[in-house]
Amino acid sequence: MGSAKKTIRNFAVFVVLILLTLWIILKDQSITEIIDVFSNVKMQFVFIGILCMVVYLTLEGINMKRTLKELGEKTSLKQCLKYSLIGFFFSSITPAASGGQPMQIYYMHKDNISVANSTLALLINLTSMQVTTISLAIFSLIVNYKFMNRVLIILFCIGIFLNGSALVLLLISILSRRISKALIEFVVKILNFFRVKNLYAKKRKVLKELRLYQNSAKYVKNNKKLILKIFITTIIQFSIYYSIAYWTYRALGFNGSNIFELTTMQSVLFATVSGIPSPGAVGVSEGAFIEIFRNIYPTNMIKSATLIHRGINFYLFVLISGIVVIVNDIKSRRNNN
Repeated sequence: MGSAKKTIRNFAVFVVLILLTLWIILKDQSITEIIDVFSNVKMQFVFIGILCMVVYLTLEGINMKRTLKELGEKTSLKQCLKYSLIGFFFSSITPAASGGQPMQIYYMHKDNISVANSTLALLINLTSMQVTTISLAIFSLIVNYKFMNRVLIILFCIGIFLNGSALVLLLISILSRRISKALIEFVVKILNFFRVKNLYAKKRKVLKELRLYQNSAKYVKNNKKLILKIFITTIIQFSIYYSIAYWTYRALGFNGSNIFELTTMQSVLFATVSGIPSPGAVGVSEGAFIEIFRNIYPTNMIKSATLIHRGINFYLFVLISGIVVIVNDIKSRRNNN
């Protein structure tokens, strides 16, 4: 019950942030201008953008299934796509995307997948995403430096620092049992200071899972072919995701900039905002899009471009993934009755 209340609270904050963002973006726009722009949108390019999101989430599911299979877990692509959508939803409504992986582990556990194996699969997947995000962003910044102002460069550095810090912690978790154990001991001391109940029982349980997880991690570390496949898939996954900026551009009738330029600019945008601790980086993503793409779009079109772009790669799929979570929970309750 407490978890459900927390989810509802997070979702309410998320909705308020969206409404506030839309008000800020649209407050100086006339309804006639907005209707005129949207009535002339080329829907074939919008559908390509939506298809890119479907492929993006499917590739995440493929990577998940690939790792779980190597760890001896039986899952289908349909199941892993469900986990991908669940992660997308909870990452979107929690600060700094903190709820995505824990909820994926929870739903995998309900499907009888080992916590140690699901944790490892998600850690490897997340590590691959962090390496890809940082690498593509640094390359893209060099290519698109002329589009960045001082504020954006500062935000970009903060974003890279936060993503880099997360990457270091992920690598420690995967590669070093001793350091992982030391981190758990440190966390236990902090929690003990705050007098958390049943702390040492929880610590024993975590250490038990850590031993199982480290055995699995050793196997995967020795399977370099698997890791290479995951990284290649992730690079393709994010390249497709970033290309939505180009399809948005084409949907509004423009063709002066090429797909490489707009895809790399979106890579910079993603790295800049992905570490911001607000649900779904709502508000920050929209503002950064306006700043980074301000020289690409005419002034009277940039806000419409922002709404279409975020509608394709975020708002629509928050709705779809939310429906998936609700339907899955209803089915789960029926099976338990």
